[in-house]
Amino acid sequence: MEPKLVAKPPGGEDWTHEIKLDGYRSQIIINSSEDIHVFTKTGADWTSKYVGLVQAARELEVENAIIDGEAVVTNEAGLPDFGALQKAVHSDPYAMYLGAFDILHLNGHDLRDIGCKARREILYGIIKPHSRIQFSETIPGDAKTIFYLAEQAGLEGIVSKLADSKYCSGPTTNWLKTKSFTVDELELLGIEREPGKAAFALLAEPGTGKYVGSAFISVNRDMKERLWKRVQEHAGPPPEAMKKRPATQWVGPGVKLRIKHLRGDHSHIRHASLLGFSDEE
Repeated sequence: MEPKLVAKPPGGEDWTHEIKLDGYRSQIIINSSEDIHVFTKTGADWTSKYVGLVQAARELEVENAIIDGEAVVTNEAGLPDFGALQKAVHSDPYAMYLGAFDILHLNGHDLRDIGCKARREILYGIIKPHSRIQFSETIPGDAKTIFYLAEQAGLEGIVSKLADSKYCSGPTTNWLKTKSFTVDELELLGIEREPGKAAFALLAEPGTGKYVGSAFISVNRDMKERLWKRVQEHAGPPPEAMKKRPATQWVGPGVKLRIKHLRGDHSHIRHASLLGFSDEE
């Protein structure tokens, strides 16, 4: 199930709420203790990259199962660290934990027609303590308060689920995700725009010029025209540290933008979009 992104979490007693873990969506498929695989959201077999999770799955007292969750790597504060996860995928197959939040099959039984809350109770019953597979706990309380606390803790957001919802593949409104965003002032390095494709602003830390990522340009026509005018006025050579990129108009220092992006590691922004110019706040 793929939760729909919403601006604020739903209220009401029909919904349960969990922390949205900042990692890679993963499914562990256990056919036997010697036949265990881990697949990504796109269906890629990453079993060799998640050896630690495979060993943890082998310790579960089940004949077979399909467990849905989020693979994460935590930092010193115990919070998910997406940057560390990206590195670990290529260098440390024992670094990951799985925040298990659903179970689709268990010991030959298809559980997808059972309500979400009941499925999660079944999942909780098979999780071992002190394992690399941990149960993603339901957070009690009001949705608005839970989301506020998640923001204050620097977490990605929360996922809200209808307690009686069945499991179905693909996008759904029975699960909703509310993400925690922040706004920063970043320096424009250039605009990448290929014919027929969306345009992106390439961005850097102010002062250092260090590349931190790109932002989708989805502003109105007037804003696009003013942005392109500034790009032309400040045209310059590409930064020495940047790799060659096709269809990119580079700019020199001086153009700063307000960027909305997902909370997390500021050394590499994600889910970023352009809001406007810093001098027009």
